[in-house]
Amino acid sequence: MSPFVHIVMFAWIPVVIGLFSRLKPRHAVIVSILIAWLFLPNAEYSIPGFPNYNKMSATCWGILMAAAMFDLENLSRFRLRALDIPLIVWCLCPLASSLANGYGLYDGASGVFRQTVTWGFPYLIGRVYFNSLEGLKELALGIFIGGMIYVPLCLYESRMSPQLHYQLYGFYQHSFAQTYRWGGWRPMVFMSHGLMVGAWMMSASLIGVWLYKAGVLKNFRGVPAGLMLGLLLATTVWCKSLAAIGLMLAGMGVLFLSSRFGKPLFLILLVAVPLFYIPARATGAWSGEGLISFIEEHISQQRAESLQYRMGNETILAEKAMQRPLFGWGTWGKARVYDDQGRDISVTDGLWIIALGNHGLAGLMSLTLSILMPVFLLLRTCPARYWTHPRTAPVAVLSVLLGLYMVDNLLNAMINPVFMLAAGGIAGLTRLSVPAEEPVPAAGKTPAAELAYAPRFL
Repeated sequence: MSPFVHIVMFAWIPVVIGLFSRLKPRHAVIVSILIAWLFLPNAEYSIPGFPNYNKMSATCWGILMAAAMFDLENLSRFRLRALDIPLIVWCLCPLASSLANGYGLYDGASGVFRQTVTWGFPYLIGRVYFNSLEGLKELALGIFIGGMIYVPLCLYESRMSPQLHYQLYGFYQHSFAQTYRWGGWRPMVFMSHGLMVGAWMMSASLIGVWLYKAGVLKNFRGVPAGLMLGLLLATTVWCKSLAAIGLMLAGMGVLFLSSRFGKPLFLILLVAVPLFYIPARATGAWSGEGLISFIEEHISQQRAESLQYRMGNETILAEKAMQRPLFGWGTWGKARVYDDQGRDISVTDGLWIIALGNHGLAGLMSLTLSILMPVFLLLRTCPARYWTHPRTAPVAVLSVLLGLYMVDNLLNAMINPVFMLAAGGIAGLTRLSVPAEEPVPAAGKTPAAELAYAPRFL
């Protein structure tokens, strides 16, 4: 590890504070999050009594400190809402799990602190700075710009192999053996895994497609928006992450079909996937053999074997978790499965099984609701025929991304604070509704002339 890593990591909080002193607060948040997530090293420091210090915890601390210094009035306007309850419960779950397993108050309080920094801080920042249609639009555009910034870096690593993190910071952030896919290299750039890069590029591409359709994405300094979007989509596919490509296609299908038919049925079906999968797998009611056979027959035997391995581990981990169903086994690896010689024989891939094992049903349900409550808000208050409207298109695509993120959590545990920023922002919106006395345009038709009839936050 290069000494440059320590300089960058511990100088980052002052840099974030400096950004607040020069930019508008919301823009400073976006720039801080993007630079940290896209370029800072994947290094962690253990600090006694505090959560591990990494690039996102440093960024969140920096943002909150800067907000207290330069934007205290806006920060002080934060008020708790009913939609925040699941996230609060999720952050408090480590305390209940620790006490239930006899680990004591100190261990539980440390877990609460760690969970709050990892999940609660990004959510809080989203609630404060992206709780408006304009704020969510800027966040969505920021994600798209972040994807475009990664295009040349991804293409470089696809050709030269994932080397940028090593060349700049002196170490590989993950096993190099997992970077070779489809006869070529899968980029990692400055993220912790190629799957995380794929998910990021998928998110940027989906946002780009939908904002382009809604007329929000414009030409940039003479460069056609369609050209930028085409390059981003091609690079996303070239990241060689089958799951990310599948999620991107699913998200496009949900958005376009919902808009076309003016019904939210397709988003409901997307949300239903984790809501049915999790209890079916946790209770052992579904083995997944049919899905494995389908993938083996129609996609690839290698992918089928990978899924079979993952689901096999899920089965034994779920059986262990359900021995303490309410608050789980807590930390210290107690939720894992060991053989008679005390060797760990389990592999935890999906975030849902980790949450169930560590914090039981209370943790799993609160985490799931924290991610999906903004989606439910969109379903309840904004008809699908308005999802292509320039004002509401960013809310729609970010909500669909939250649904896709929850689906991805069934197989992976890629914690991405940007999704919690979006969740907090959408949860902070007052209410999205269409006045009953106003006429409703035909399904799928929301041109700019119908701006007066668009859903609005009251």
